[in-house]
Amino acid sequence: MSASKNIVTQIPGPEDPLELRKPHEMIVMMPRSARVTLTGRRIYTALLQIAQTRLVAMPTMPTADYMFEAPLAAVLRTTGSSGSERTAAKRYLIEMRSLEVDWESTAPGDGVKWRGFSMLSEVALEVRRGENWVSWSYPPTIMSALREPQRWATIDLEVLGKLGSYTAVALYEICVRYRDNPGGVTSRKPVAWWVDALSNGPGPERREWRKFKNERVKDAVLEINAETELEIELIEHKQGRLINEVQFAVRKKRAAAMPQPATAQPVDANLIFRAETLGIREIKLEGLIKEFGDDRVREQIAVLERRAASKNLRSIENAFSYLRSLLRNETEEGAPPGIAPSSPAVPEAPPARPVQPPASDKSTWLRERIEGMKQEVAALDATTLQKWVNRALQDLARKGALNAVISRRAAQGDVLHGLLGSAVVYAYADATYGPDWKVDRQLFDAEAGK
Repeated sequence: MSASKNIVTQIPGPEDPLELRKPHEMIVMMPRSARVTLTGRRIYTALLQIAQTRLVAMPTMPTADYMFEAPLAAVLRTTGSSGSERTAAKRYLIEMRSLEVDWESTAPGDGVKWRGFSMLSEVALEVRRGENWVSWSYPPTIMSALREPQRWATIDLEVLGKLGSYTAVALYEICVRYRDNPGGVTSRKPVAWWVDALSNGPGPERREWRKFKNERVKDAVLEINAETELEIELIEHKQGRLINEVQFAVRKKRAAAMPQPATAQPVDANLIFRAETLGIREIKLEGLIKEFGDDRVREQIAVLERRAASKNLRSIENAFSYLRSLLRNETEEGAPPGIAPSSPAVPEAPPARPVQPPASDKSTWLRERIEGMKQEVAALDATTLQKWVNRALQDLARKGALNAVISRRAAQGDVLHGLLGSAVVYAYADATYGPDWKVDRQLFDAEAGK
């Protein structure tokens, strides 16, 4: 059985969480040469996660000069950072090559594992097809630890994106290490160690523990307890009247007490890609779905696709406005919202419209057509399939839709599910059958009155 056949037999499920298996020896990062910003630390964690995913998928360890790469916008989205931070991110990435840190384990007595390591061995920024891409490499020691960590803490990047201070991010990563520890407490360390471990600046800038606790640690504890799956508590130990050592109690919240995700159903990935292909951003599509409902938006996108595919009609300058007009005109022509079609409150029947199959028939035809294309793609040999995967990744990057999840799935060979799967199918079908492959010609002719 070919590789593509194996891929098809996998059962699709929800998007996997963005998780980094962070080696214990990399849990504590102490800057030694310059300050590290919150955005910078988030970006570095995202780069580690992307690199680890690709390293695990490789049959052997790559050479020391191997360069990882990803779109900068996708890295920022992964970290919860906004596009407005792109300029600062670019500057920080360039500085990261010369920024030195000490890496420490949180285990008692372990001490410094790696001293004076540059965060990155090499980093480069370039513009590809109008989009910023970042390429980077690590020292060999970090590469080995990432690929085959002996002991690690699982870091959820989505959770990190909710934390709004450097101290909260640093403290959360340490406490996650003890999430399942039977003792329920972190290692007991001197107060100076905690100040260094939770600060974003070099040691000479160290604050007194009492001030540091009041200015940063208390707020970080409150933030972690409010935004994450953990409940932590500061424990201070005194020698005489002086606080000389600190640790934290760590426990997982009960399910009912954990922050609950939104109950809204996720937008169908195929629908997102169809909209983005037409030039409609996902956030705008979600607004239309909230206003008009999933089924009606799907029906009118099919109408818009047929309209855009017609070579006899003028091109559409603003696809979002056109789609919104279709949906609003549909509401005006049908029964007013909240009134059943048979209600006497409707004064007269709407104007006659061309006879056409029910909307469900449209959706059924397109679903069957897409499914047929999927089967054709699944039957391709591995080399040919990879060609279409590469083209799909280029299309997604051009639209700003390429993120770490998609890159990870591509590296792992899971290329026929989710948004990446839709992009592969559309790239293959558009090139093989032309843009009209998703247009039911009989329906198109009937709607045109032919």
